[in-house]
Amino acid sequence: MKASKIRELDSTEIRKQLGEGPEKAFRLRLQHQMGQTEALKNMREMRKDRARMLTILSERESADKK
Repeated sequence: MKASKIRELDSTEIRKQLGEGPEKAFRLRLQHQMGQTEALKNMREMRKDRARMLTILSERESADKK
């Protein structure tokens, strides 16, 4: 997901998606161990999306404090 799409979401939606992350990561790890090559690509994308979401949340929190 691109940063622009993440910025369109409100903070509660971002937190909800972050909460669903560990379950998705578990499923992707299983797929990767079973030899599905797409799983590795999806794992990398998910890790980057998670970092983007956390970055945007921290930007919003720091903007609220100012």
